[in-house]
Amino acid sequence: MTPALSPSRAADFKQCPLLFRFRTVDKLEGPPSPAAARGTLVHAVLEHLFDLPAAERTADAAVALLEPRWRALVEERPELGAMIEDDDALDEASWFAGARTLVEQWFDLEDPTRLEPAARELYVETEVEGLTLRGYVDRLDIAPDGAMRVVDYKTGRSPSELFEAKALFQMKFYALVLWRLHGAVPTMLQLVYLGNGEVVRYVPDERDLRAVERNVRAIWDAVVRAARTGDWRPRTSRLCDWCDFRGYCPEFGGTPPPLPEGAGLIALDPARSGAADLADD
Repeated sequence: MTPALSPSRAADFKQCPLLFRFRTVDKLEGPPSPAAARGTLVHAVLEHLFDLPAAERTADAAVALLEPRWRALVEERPELGAMIEDDDALDEASWFAGARTLVEQWFDLEDPTRLEPAARELYVETEVEGLTLRGYVDRLDIAPDGAMRVVDYKTGRSPSELFEAKALFQMKFYALVLWRLHGAVPTMLQLVYLGNGEVVRYVPDERDLRAVERNVRAIWDAVVRAARTGDWRPRTSRLCDWCDFRGYCPEFGGTPPPLPEGAGLIALDPARSGAADLADD
């Protein structure tokens, strides 16, 4: 089995090697978030709306999917339902209303009656020089002439420059994988921000994707060095303000947990300690 890297874990290492260690080696998880759960629900609704015939893909039909898709999610992940029910500070009606607003916002940005996606929640994987690159694409549109558009839904607001590069890196990562799989560079990368109703589009080219490939290779080489030496030093930035693991970080007076047995091997092959990382990306 070849080592594997997803765009989110690559982005983690770029941001902070210690963050990569916490998530990939120590398997730490941040506290459950109602906002993240709402995002998961909205993604599920937008995915399953395309099960309907084109003429029936209305805003009302999408809103009607919220309750059954939530039930399906809670059945699969009961902790989501418990989080919403047990949070005394959370108004469940307002939480659902927020999900409805995000779904309705999408109809101001795209017309699903005129779209026939080639794939939704598409798992993509390719191997580059012995390293498997993998992840999930929210939506892939393919035109009659073969042109590919890679679409990712974001339930937050469009980012400042501080976060924009991270979002584009994820999309370019997917474009690289699709290019290597199909031999054609995707025509358009499209980020749909439902939080403030903005669509960000980027047109990649081969030069872009070769640069991403070199960057990903350099990231992986750095991961290998850290795994061999155990040197997962933190890298501070403005992003530390939003980190779930500040309490463990020595830069903020914390102490990381002891490295698990076989930490180096886990870093290079997360499947050794459980399910492989395929987090949303």
